[in-house]
Amino acid sequence: MGGAFVAPRHGRDYRPRWERGAAVEYRDSHRELQERYDTTRLADRLAEVAGDSVAPFRDFIEARDMFFLATADAEGNPQCSYKGGDPGFVRVVDEHTIAFPVYDGNGMFLSTGNVNENPVVGLLFIDFATGSRLRLNGEASIDPDDPLTPTFAGALFVVRVRARAVFPNCRRYVHTHGGAQRSVFVPSGDAPPPVPDWKRDPWFEGTLPAGDPAHDPARPSAPSIPEF
Repeated sequence: MGGAFVAPRHGRDYRPRWERGAAVEYRDSHRELQERYDTTRLADRLAEVAGDSVAPFRDFIEARDMFFLATADAEGNPQCSYKGGDPGFVRVVDEHTIAFPVYDGNGMFLSTGNVNENPVVGLLFIDFATGSRLRLNGEASIDPDDPLTPTFAGALFVVRVRARAVFPNCRRYVHTHGGAQRSVFVPSGDAPPPVPDWKRDPWFEGTLPAGDPAHDPARPSAPSIPEF
């Protein structure tokens, strides 16, 4: 599970509420390693804290400005992507469901395309100031006419995730950082974000969508090309 669970404080109980069975179910491959390293008892205890309710973690989730999203296509080919926005860009819609916007990106739609083939997803939320982290596994869905879409500035569409297993991990091995600087590209609704500079590179000439803001020479740009 990537770290021991820290016992809940302030009387909160994170034990399962999912009437369909255990939120975390171990397969033979998991059990083989647990038995080899004598962690079966520990793993079973940790599984007790997983449930399908996101309500106890609403404040934590909605305070995050990023998360990691894992998806796979129908054949199991994986993708892992970073999703970022202003705090609150991930919303707790109800006790079992979260929603997040998909903004303009590189046009590949690798993660969301996978969702249309295989709805099973994994999300990892991390507070890099404290090291606290939360895992959320569930089933994602995309509705082109989702009524939430216009409520997110700059969203192309919205992804909803019905949680099946939600559980925290301890802070061990998480490197903490401070002084976060928000990305200038996150839509705010106040003013259009700048154009990423790579879209104006000659190599992409003739490939951008017809209505892409990069076609407007009056639109300012900002650096976004990766540096390695």
